[in-house]
Amino acid sequence: MVLNYIWIAFFVVAFVIGICKLLFFGDLNIFSEMMNVAFDAAKNGFEISLGLTGILSLWLGFMKIGERGGIVGALARWASPVFSRLFPEIPKGHPATGSIFMNIAANMLNLDNAATPAGLKAMQELQKLNKDKSTASNPMIMFIVLNASGLTIIPISIMVYRTQMGAANPADIFVPLMLTTLVATLVGMIFVCLKQRISLLDRILLGFIGAVIAFIALILWLVHLLPQDKIAVYSSLTANIFLFSVIIVFILAGVRKKINVYDAFIEGAKDGFKTAIMIIPYLIAILVAVALFRASGAMDFLTDGLASIVALCHLPTDWVNAFPTALMKPLSGSGARGLMLEAMQTYGADSFTGRLSSLFQGATDTTFYLVAVYFGSVNIRNSRYTVPAALLADLAGIVAAIFVCYLFYNFV
Repeated sequence: MVLNYIWIAFFVVAFVIGICKLLFFGDLNIFSEMMNVAFDAAKNGFEISLGLTGILSLWLGFMKIGERGGIVGALARWASPVFSRLFPEIPKGHPATGSIFMNIAANMLNLDNAATPAGLKAMQELQKLNKDKSTASNPMIMFIVLNASGLTIIPISIMVYRTQMGAANPADIFVPLMLTTLVATLVGMIFVCLKQRISLLDRILLGFIGAVIAFIALILWLVHLLPQDKIAVYSSLTANIFLFSVIIVFILAGVRKKINVYDAFIEGAKDGFKTAIMIIPYLIAILVAVALFRASGAMDFLTDGLASIVALCHLPTDWVNAFPTALMKPLSGSGARGLMLEAMQTYGADSFTGRLSSLFQGATDTTFYLVAVYFGSVNIRNSRYTVPAALLADLAGIVAAIFVCYLFYNFV
């Protein structure tokens, strides 16, 4: 519903500004330019979707091998000591635990299609434990906020889009995005723990938080030691070695489980093909709307106004052009994806704006979508403090993305 209003607003605002330019500034070409841009954007959306087919088929094929090889289950067992502290009201061995782990693991691998079914199943199991069926329970809130924080280890989908948009090193956002989502997750998790009076002094939980902070500090220290012109190179190298290692681990896990690895890959690849085809109308819809919004001059009014305010505060303004992606992400994942693609197309995939838009896209998840879909699936009407907690995580992710982008790419 929210995206519906946003989509309409893009067209209406573009039309109104076009009329104003025609009547008050005598711009006789404004509507011709906007319609040409709309047609080009529609064509571009179709071409992007077709280009994604091979890459999505490749990655979802390997992910299917990993799933059947038990990697996701192993990840769940590894995370069990921490998550039992974060969800103390869930009985040991309850089915909700497995669904939560599956969902979090899929999110960490940036697999939206795999994460949503597991998330809905988790909400159904959590609702069985919920005493007040119309009000969000503590485990539900923690689960939604962890989802909204968008913790990502392998940003597959974003790297796919960067590849399609011509990035020289599509994986160079790997480490920056991991750091950004770690910050967002940590802030959201700590806030909910404080609200729910979950002891942050628990030995295992404190050790986990300490390990995360230490890891972030280590990465920042290593970045500080490297020459600025080598940071992106080593980030990309680390990402690609890790990704290839993941592929090998998935294949070996499949061999160990004695599954038909090739058939598993084909099954996953078919899902990738279907996904690429299914997103064509969504991409065209949002890319056309955003293109019209930008061609009318509305996007320039928005970014120039924000840049003026930031400049008055004597702060860098390079990040402003990417900011619409950050504003859209809590409202709509597809809308933010469209803005990210539009930013990469306009400024270049390897520009500061292109990279920062990618970080904004991956820094958090679609908060309002998650709340609507997950709570709606079990008839929760009172979400309590879920939205403020999730938006706090979003804000932390946005601030961290800006800082990390300046740190890694030296565009100050």
